[in-house]
Amino acid sequence: MQGYIIRRLLALIPTLIFASLIVFVTIRLTPGSIIDLMLSQNDVSAGKQSREQLEAALGFDTPIYIQYFKWLGALLFRGSLGDSLWTNTPVMDQILYRLPITLELSVLALMVSVIAGIPIGVYAALKQDTIGDYILRTFSILTLATPGFWIGTLVMVFPSIWWGWAPSVKFVPLSQDPWGNFLQLLIPALILGTALSATTMRLTRTLMLEVMRQDYIRTAKAKGLSGGAIVMRHALRNALIPVVTLVGLQAGALIGGAVIIEQIFVIPGMGLLLLEAVSSRDYPTITGVFLVFGVAIVFINLLVDVSYGFLDPKVRSR
Repeated sequence: MQGYIIRRLLALIPTLIFASLIVFVTIRLTPGSIIDLMLSQNDVSAGKQSREQLEAALGFDTPIYIQYFKWLGALLFRGSLGDSLWTNTPVMDQILYRLPITLELSVLALMVSVIAGIPIGVYAALKQDTIGDYILRTFSILTLATPGFWIGTLVMVFPSIWWGWAPSVKFVPLSQDPWGNFLQLLIPALILGTALSATTMRLTRTLMLEVMRQDYIRTAKAKGLSGGAIVMRHALRNALIPVVTLVGLQAGALIGGAVIIEQIFVIPGMGLLLLEAVSSRDYPTITGVFLVFGVAIVFINLLVDVSYGFLDPKVRSR
């Protein structure tokens, strides 16, 4: 198991370098140049001389591969992701401030998904083809078919019209007011987590139905074990292995997929930072955000693989 973890960590380095190269090149080939945007906003004539001066000031007067190697060298030797082209502030500082907010929102949403999805999935499997099972399955399909950004928009608009109440758009840091911070992130976390819980519930139900038909479950019943012991010790533990994979995929999707929810609820996380950077063509910030997303996803996948060892003894013996 330790050798497997070391190999995965070593494989992380070329993966991230290749991913950073793709992002670095792609965003610079996207239509719409930051040079044109700066010239238009500063009301400067887009003449050849002013354009060349601006390109030299921003470091765009060199070939793109030289720009990439300069950026990569600064990252490897100084731990720097560059400075914002608009505010001249270090990209790393912006990420260090906003990343914990996105992680907090993602953790809350995952907790909603796991706490709601797994027990409901187990209940639906044990009560197969009953009224409760049909209601839960219908609710899960409805939840999957309803876009989260649509629900978020309804939550922001209709309560303010009907009851004169709307979620606060002034962010409360966790260090200043933990309870206020929790209440502010609770509604967007519920919106994100409910959609994820529907997928978790359906997968848990399907796997539990399959596991409950296995021979070792019938043997446990024949030995006189109680229903709770059979479900918790034997059935659920074996059914959870694919569910853990799903939760890992959901965590990776949340890290980079909460962009619209963060914008709707004005949460200053990584998603909102990415939207602002894309709209202003802030290349260093876009590259830094995507690099952090890549690191987070790779490490989440590694944690999922490690968790297999706690659920499946065969994995620990490798």
